Amino acid sequence: MIIKLVVNGAQTTVDIAPGTRLLDLLRDRMGLIGTKEACGRGDCGACTVLVGDRAVPSCLVLAARTDGPVRTVEGIAADASALREAFADRGGLQCGYCTPGLVVRAHQLIESGECDTSEGDAVRRALAGNFCRCTGYNAVIAAVQHAAAGRAAPDGA
Repeated sequence: MIIKLVVNGAQTTVDIAPGTRLLDLLRDRMGLIGTKEACGRGDCGACTVLVGDRAVPSCLVLAARTDGPVRTVEGIAADASALREAFADRGGLQCGYCTPGLVVRAHQLIESGECDTSEGDAVRRALAGNFCRCTGYNAVIAAVQHAAAGRAAPDGA
């Protein structure tokens, strides 16, 4: 079946099997390997992408049913540079496998204002669907808070 979708701002037309997951389309057909598969059941958050303004596990979405523009970790790279820096500076990553999903979800949190990023517990709850076995989350939460605070700072501050 032929589908059309927008991925990272580019209109794309692809011929796929009806049961193709968005994750497989992104990684195997489009070469966007930043999005990772870990559990394959939507439990871990490693495969998180943005569809429209929603963070979704791409392992659970059929590519043919994608109902909005898709942004992967590669697609938010320019917008999320402060967030990536904060993850590195605050020790919010170690092995890096979960990092793309965490960065996508954290970017969405900051952009949407979905939660009060100055409250560590609110950030922790918002990131609850993204698992990390290495960092213990405190550094991840600190990175999100730092990036969000920097975004909210007035020009020249």
